[in-house]
Amino acid sequence: MKRNTLIGLAGGIVCLALAFMAPGMKENGGVLYSFITVMPLLVILGLLVLQVNMLVAAFAGGILAMIIGQFGLANANGQMVKAIQTMLTITVPIVNSAIATAVFKAGGYTAALTLVRRSIGGRMELMGAFIVILQGAATYMSGIGGGSAMVIAPLAFAAVGAIPEVVAGMSIAAAVCFTTSPASLETGMVSKLANIVPGDYVSTMQPFTLAFMVIAVIIAYVGTKRRKALFTGEENPEYQSMSNQELWKQTIPAIFLLLAVIGGPVVNKIAGFPLLGPLSYLVITVALIFLCSKFTLNQSVDALVDGSQYILTRLFQVGIFLTFINLIGETGAFEVIAGTARDMPPALVVPTAILAGFAIGIPAGAYVGSILGMVLPVAVALGFSPLAIGFVTMGVGLGSQLSFVNITMQALSYGFQIPIIQVIKGNLPWVGACIALLVGCGVVFS
Repeated sequence: MKRNTLIGLAGGIVCLALAFMAPGMKENGGVLYSFITVMPLLVILGLLVLQVNMLVAAFAGGILAMIIGQFGLANANGQMVKAIQTMLTITVPIVNSAIATAVFKAGGYTAALTLVRRSIGGRMELMGAFIVILQGAATYMSGIGGGSAMVIAPLAFAAVGAIPEVVAGMSIAAAVCFTTSPASLETGMVSKLANIVPGDYVSTMQPFTLAFMVIAVIIAYVGTKRRKALFTGEENPEYQSMSNQELWKQTIPAIFLLLAVIGGPVVNKIAGFPLLGPLSYLVITVALIFLCSKFTLNQSVDALVDGSQYILTRLFQVGIFLTFINLIGETGAFEVIAGTARDMPPALVVPTAILAGFAIGIPAGAYVGSILGMVLPVAVALGFSPLAIGFVTMGVGLGSQLSFVNITMQALSYGFQIPIIQVIKGNLPWVGACIALLVGCGVVFS
């Protein structure tokens, strides 16, 4: 412990010394200055790996960035206000989280678990695979991974428990679907920055989206089958005496919410107005909780309001974290990482850009759309095809699934009732394998 402390102090002194040297090197640039601009990110990642609180890690990296970029407190204050405002405008995940928690408190997901155990017996691997399909379908249709995970993760936890491969499968499915969805912000960013028709981009990426979805489903299926012995416990005592009809009634709010999240975009498109928008399915779900569970109307509404506390707290936390990440971005750190592709041999340009996007997505993956604004201009300037740009976008999305501040990661941590570091550790080998496969696709198809 003492040795680690001394090493940490020595490393901190070296980082501070380099940071103070940076302003004098800025005009000359060079490799050393590029390393110095990336150094705050390395400090943050190192501290997070050591399980230091994410805000403490961000503060350490942010202070270095302020020294390197010679930013004043006025800049930092402005960044904080802007970052927190941005995070608190992510309305759909907030609404979905609140509703899903209300359904959970009313027993909807526990009733669903009881029905699942009675109906499929020992074939829990089928449920593990089906959960990933639901996550992918909901994300692709809504364009929002975090909002879908808020609803599906509690159901998954009730059905199969916190199986790492199921969590990883949901993460991979979310990443490849929200980066290629016709309804997502990320597709809009690709269209705007690369001047690609959204429909052309979506159709170009569909085979690869489907391929990675199949991989995610297989991961969940095999993992659940291998670990199913851990989840063969008895039914919840409160629900043992209930008939299947009573259980189905209590599950209705959960079923409706799931269908609204998955099918809402299609229904709204057909209707021509938000028939199943967040307000509509919020009111209907609360009414169903009142009608189908033991909760009174007041208890149903209270459960909804209480359910928003977790996500609002996390979004506030992420907003503070992004304050320091944005300060690091102003030093040019992300441009340095993305720009590494420029110096590569032609055959390695696309794979390098994919890895650069992945690397940026890990520390800054709270809001993938904003990262694309830093990464994609480099890809466009290098003359990437729509397919290659899609691979880079997917790479950023996969990197975000190892991020402590990503909304989908926060949702999975909450829904599966495990620390976020456990989510990331479980995701690491599978997401790593997928990024290796994506790099391979970049070599072969670009």
